[in-house]
Amino acid sequence: MSDIDSLPPLRDIIRNHNLRAEKSLGQNFLLDLNLTAKIARAGGNLEGATVFEIGPGPGGLTRALLQEKAAQVIAVEYDPRAIAALESLQQASSGRLHIVQADALQADLPTLGKQHGAVPPYVIVANLPYNIATPLLTGWLEQIHKNEDLYVRMALMFQKEVAQRIVAKPSSKAYGRLSILSQWLCDTKLMFDVPAAAFTPPPKVTSSIVRLTPKAGAAAGIDFNVMEKLTAAAFGQRRKMIRGSLKEYMPYIESCGLRPEARAEELTVEDYVALARAVTKDPL
Repeated sequence: MSDIDSLPPLRDIIRNHNLRAEKSLGQNFLLDLNLTAKIARAGGNLEGATVFEIGPGPGGLTRALLQEKAAQVIAVEYDPRAIAALESLQQASSGRLHIVQADALQADLPTLGKQHGAVPPYVIVANLPYNIATPLLTGWLEQIHKNEDLYVRMALMFQKEVAQRIVAKPSSKAYGRLSILSQWLCDTKLMFDVPAAAFTPPPKVTSSIVRLTPKAGAAAGIDFNVMEKLTAAAFGQRRKMIRGSLKEYMPYIESCGLRPEARAEELTVEDYVALARAVTKDPL
């Protein structure tokens, strides 16, 4: 039996440290170690990898990541109560668990990796706090845009509605900005759902795990800010034809051979990539 296997049950950890889930922090704890192991495996082969985890809470997923033989786990946690609760796991980790107290929205993961002697590519596996999940993902996509070799995989938990937006196809209701930003830079796959009853306390929604794998060469010739601005304009008025919502981009729409009568959700990710590349190459 490993030192990690001999740790107290998560419910005891929570009780001993008075670690009640705080709604303001987006906390919902997963206590089923079979489920946390499944989430860890969604991150692919972790043996020898440096894995970032956001919001470890009492450490259920953290245990699973260590048991999947990650070389080190860098856990970013805002709540000082959770940091205290993770101390026994840190002691049992043989130096493989590093706990960083920080606001995940302000944390620079590559810098943290460097501070702990790690080198890219990294893996991110996390049950993201729902209230900051989308900005976190957008920030990591921007980092991938700058360096496609920074992360090899991300296995992330979102509300199911957000997960469906990430993997949505054109002409579907869920298809939008997040679909395009994610699928432009990564291959995306909806792995499995996690029912609300699996959490303590149970949230009001079902959750889903999405795996994102960065694509080689996807960022070439495209300014990230151009893609963000372009998709914001298109989907900010998604019921309009693009000749209206993207009026200022009409020369590029014509040069890319796109139909001015199409609506935002009818354009494919490849259409937006072509449009953004044209704008980046020859801005007005």
